[in-house]
Amino acid sequence: MHPGRITSGATTGGPDPGDSAGFAGPGDGPEFAELLERHRRELRVHCYRMLGSFDEAEDLVQETFLRAWRGRATFQGRSTLRAWLYRIATNACLDFLDRDARRPHAADGADGAPAGPASPAEIGWLQPFPDRLLEPAAPDALAPETAVVARETIELAFLAAIQHLPPRRRAVLLLRDVLGWSAKETAAQLGTTVESVKSSLKRARATLRAHLPERRTEWAPSGEPSARERELLRRFMAAHERADPALLAELLSADARLTMPPLPFRFSGRAEIEAFAAHAFGPDSPLHGGRWRSLLTRANRQPAVAGYIRLPGDDRYRAQSLTVLRIEDGRIAEMTVFQPRLLAAFELPEVLPAGG
Repeated sequence: MHPGRITSGATTGGPDPGDSAGFAGPGDGPEFAELLERHRRELRVHCYRMLGSFDEAEDLVQETFLRAWRGRATFQGRSTLRAWLYRIATNACLDFLDRDARRPHAADGADGAPAGPASPAEIGWLQPFPDRLLEPAAPDALAPETAVVARETIELAFLAAIQHLPPRRRAVLLLRDVLGWSAKETAAQLGTTVESVKSSLKRARATLRAHLPERRTEWAPSGEPSARERELLRRFMAAHERADPALLAELLSADARLTMPPLPFRFSGRAEIEAFAAHAFGPDSPLHGGRWRSLLTRANRQPAVAGYIRLPGDDRYRAQSLTVLRIEDGRIAEMTVFQPRLLAAFELPEVLPAGG
């Protein structure tokens, strides 16, 4: 195995030769639309990895289906429908990135040296991905074999790191190392040569290694939190609801990190995070005097907590944040705090009643 290759979790193992069974041709409008819909979940994840934004991934899946519908007469079955859709989706993402060129924020250390692993603070467009959309509600024998999404390739650390790659190099790495396609299949998808794919992959792996945490395979999250982790989450929610910086600090690892994309701020270390929390909850904050509630959910295969606040004089708790947590060795090692605008995708309310 190549040392730079993504190896944990399931991959698609390349195109599925049977995924276009039952499609009789471009005249089969309803049947064609149904086949497209079967691929929505995996194409959404693919576009999300390419772009780092849940909203943009949703838009690009719709663009993929529109392009596929308009070009359905050109599908002759020489490749699988799935491979054809991945080519359309990848090209739609590359077209989008050509129009909307963007670069991660600089994140140098205090001495001017590189700050190490990529931080969500560097990716102003980064958004969380609801776990409920990663897998079908029930197995489907006719659906593509993508029910399980490799944990480490949907984590925020991976999403932040991969955004440092140029778009086409990013596409090569995703098709080869995440989706498991061969160099020949990847070259066909991107309209390039096998030699170009191999060269791009080598460079992409080197860049990714430089931007991923060294212990990334050791802190890949489990599917369900342990009893110890559940207790940690309970205590975190209690600290948040009490607006208690000291109690929060007790739950953090010594080198914990807090970021708040799209804001380019990064707080490192237990003391620095506690000081920030004291300011955020303190008398000079517009949130001072509010009462908090929390709801537990999951994003990017990690636990997440939606925070709601009821300010003095208000009769409702209103969504304030969505915090994605990384737990390591029984402590909170990282908090990524997002604005709550995507709560509907998590099937969470924007407002809670005061007495609930």
